[in-house]
Amino acid sequence: MTYKEFIDKVKPEFEKAFKFLEGELAKIRTSRASPALVEDIGINYLGNKFTIKQLAAISCPEANQVVIQPWDVSYIEPIEKAILQSGLGMSSSVDKNVIRLTLPLLTQEYRLSLVKILNEKSEQARQTMRHWRDDAWNKIQHAQKEKTISEDDKFRGKDSLQKLIDEYSKKIKDLIEKKEKELL
Repeated sequence: MTYKEFIDKVKPEFEKAFKFLEGELAKIRTSRASPALVEDIGINYLGNKFTIKQLAAISCPEANQVVIQPWDVSYIEPIEKAILQSGLGMSSSVDKNVIRLTLPLLTQEYRLSLVKILNEKSEQARQTMRHWRDDAWNKIQHAQKEKTISEDDKFRGKDSLQKLIDEYSKKIKDLIEKKEKELL
């Protein structure tokens, strides 16, 4: 096994961590409402676990409003209960067979707390990537000790891992900066 194969095995893990971070950041509200804010909220219905997107259509007709239209009227109460328990701070009202959520205005204090959450989530993604980098590095070192790769390849592998980390760190940094600008 060459050092490049170790790098190729770890690259998809980096991409998964980055995609997960993108998904998490989509759930953080900026100036507009988005279906991503509520679509993954868990609901218990008849002893089974569902998400809102499995039980209803979600739309955003206005910048500060999310409209949830359940497929079945019996879903309204469990959906509303799950939203209240989610801690998103949205006020809800039921209008016939539609749930309307109104988002509060973003205060400066709330925006700063969201920026803090952004930074925590980005650090989690970086930690995941560091874990995979360390794992690959340990395998490369082990392969060099077993004499399956040369010492030069070991250091090429180390350089390649560092380039990969730098590339994804820049992607994370750019993503966080973009989201911060949207928030502030």
